[in-house]
Amino acid sequence: MSKPIKEMMIREYQDLLGDHEDALVIGLRGVGGTDNSTIRSGLAEKQIKVTVVRNKLFAKAFGETGLAPLSDVLVGANALAYGAESVVEVAREIAAIVKKFPGVELKGAVLDGTLFEGDAGVKALSKFPTRDEAIAQDVALILGPGSKFVGALKGPGSGIAGILKTIEEKLEKGEAIAKV
Repeated sequence: MSKPIKEMMIREYQDLLGDHEDALVIGLRGVGGTDNSTIRSGLAEKQIKVTVVRNKLFAKAFGETGLAPLSDVLVGANALAYGAESVVEVAREIAAIVKKFPGVELKGAVLDGTLFEGDAGVKALSKFPTRDEAIAQDVALILGPGSKFVGALKGPGSGIAGILKTIEEKLEKGEAIAKV
């Protein structure tokens, strides 16, 4: 392959991934053509793109970026899966696809510059919370003690209010109130 063609492919990889710093590497070698199309169309519906990459050209294109750790898992025929809201969502979808199509090989993923290598690494990544889920968990942790404190403050007051309401109802009915 000529040098201008290689440079053009490198630019294309950079244009396709844009500012994505997280991606997942899969092997589709054991998947037939029809299954490959089914996988790609299913992922495309979820805004996940799959791009077949040449290992050396990918390493040259992203050697100085957050995707650089993926060079360690680029052996043999590879495809790069990226997109959606985060690589965690991509990992979840790909892990679900592996159950239907066991020919798909999970090679690795990178999240914030950290490499999750192999099948076990990608499956572990798929169990991480997404960004929105993590924010919701943080908000719940922050608001939890405050809501418990408010509940503790309201508890005795609501008990007294209940007693006063009972006394009021008894007086309206003309019943006698027992001394305590």
